[in-house]
Amino acid sequence: MTSPAPALPVRPITEPEIPDWIRALNTGFLRTPTVDETELADRSSYLDPSRTLAAFDNGRCVATFRSFPQEVTAVGGTPVPADAITSVTVTATHRRRGLLTRMMTQDLAAAKERGDVVATLIAAEYRIYGRYGFGPATTATQWEIDAQRAGLDPRWSAPENGGRIDLVDGEDVRKLGPELYERLRRSQPGAITRDDRWWQVHTGVLSLTRAPWTEPFYAVYRAPGGEVEGLAAYVCDDTWTDAKQPLDTATVKGFIATTPAAERALWHYLCSIDWVTKVKSGWRSPDDLLPHLLPDPRAATITTQADWLWVRILDVVRAMEARSYEGEGTLVLEVTDGAGLAGGRYRLDASARGASCAPTAESAELTLDVRELGTLWLGDESAVRLAALGRVREERAGAARVADALLRTSRRPWCPDIF
Repeated sequence: MTSPAPALPVRPITEPEIPDWIRALNTGFLRTPTVDETELADRSSYLDPSRTLAAFDNGRCVATFRSFPQEVTAVGGTPVPADAITSVTVTATHRRRGLLTRMMTQDLAAAKERGDVVATLIAAEYRIYGRYGFGPATTATQWEIDAQRAGLDPRWSAPENGGRIDLVDGEDVRKLGPELYERLRRSQPGAITRDDRWWQVHTGVLSLTRAPWTEPFYAVYRAPGGEVEGLAAYVCDDTWTDAKQPLDTATVKGFIATTPAAERALWHYLCSIDWVTKVKSGWRSPDDLLPHLLPDPRAATITTQADWLWVRILDVVRAMEARSYEGEGTLVLEVTDGAGLAGGRYRLDASARGASCAPTAESAELTLDVRELGTLWLGDESAVRLAALGRVREERAGAARVADALLRTSRRPWCPDIF
């Protein structure tokens, strides 16, 4: 009988180990494993070795994990400190040894100790992260627009309300974009922070891949008073029929709009560009206004819809008190947490004026795992649906409906970014 392989140590990396960690990361994501000087310099500039974990076997890195500080916007606009998790891999030769579990356990314990309210990630594989208390909390949708069917006036040249659209370059975007995005982030549940490096990467100053950089077109919407209220980045292909008829596709790489007027004007602009017959929206909120900003909403067809931001509650009291509530009522929650980080019984008293959440000895009205609480926290999912699926349990009849009246939001949460 073969004895099990000994447990490999999991620990933060040292600075000299960064190249080996990057090689293992590239291997896990099925990218060319060779680490060139550009990639090494870039990653070394932002990696925090104390939050960059690894497992080593005979001196070779075989598992990677990284976290970094982030803020995620709660319902109502309050920014909440989050432990953002990324770069998670286990080399194919070392699966099923508990390496991910040990890295995740170590990182979440440190996040709890730091005082982070939640942990966040974008899940490449659905079935992995529920084991660690994460639940899918936002959804993202992609549309493809048949511009010729949209019903827009082909003579369109400017927004109807006296605003204007200007084409700008990457330098302008780096000046205008951060403040514009912050306005969106403060009002959009599920949105996360962007640092200066994000803007450098998305305007070509820094390159994360070995593929050549394709500079997008950047369109800015200015309100009648001159204030910037929207920004779209897009690229176009060069497709012609045999009869020399242009059939180009405009693919949106980024889209920020802080007002419905900006949203309408930018989508109308994108659908009216000469030679463009198709527009791909990029990742948008599942209840985006886009289809109904067109005279014929059927011109926009959903091509992809998927879970996006996953949330793991680390502090129930602070998470529930940070968000706002459209309804008014009281609910006693029994939260189970196998990791022992956020479990307990809590009484939530909520109204439009604010909320209090505290441990209680009162009888539970709704029992749920911490992963389901993460799914419900941003207001997108229904406790009634989860009860029907057997993922929450009513201890008092009607408790799931009370939870929906308190937690659900009139507009769906959305995370514009991947990390």
